[in-house]
Amino acid sequence: MTSASFKPEAGPDRRTVMAAAGAAGLAAALTACGSGGDSSGTAGTGSDAGAAGTSLARTADIPEGGGKIFKDQGVVVTQPTAGTYKAFSSKCTHQGCAVSSIANGVIVCPCHGSHFSVEDGSVKHGPATQPLPAEKITVSGDEIKLA
Repeated sequence: MTSASFKPEAGPDRRTVMAAAGAAGLAAALTACGSGGDSSGTAGTGSDAGAAGTSLARTADIPEGGGKIFKDQGVVVTQPTAGTYKAFSSKCTHQGCAVSSIANGVIVCPCHGSHFSVEDGSVKHGPATQPLPAEKITVSGDEIKLA
């Protein structure tokens, strides 16, 4: 009498499992960085800023040497020197992630560590190679508005 041998069904090989895990990780990273699927506008055109005339803040809300990020409007407003206000797109020119903080005179992108100057939006630390596009604002009295 012979015993029947048991042979398990074949499943995915190691290479297939690793490729699927890598693809899932890449998809998660791209989602976190706002991959090219975002239709809110193109970096450099200023088209992703909020509506013109929208009140953003009071001048007292913007710290000297720093700034404030207005996520909903896609704008960063800075005050590089007392009484001088600048605005830039909040969309990093590297891969479109939203910048997340402002410290020590730079605007910081959390995705890959690019740093931009609060004075002119220029790149202080890559991987970004292009400056943050300037946005138009008006300052009237103590009110800052999108132009």
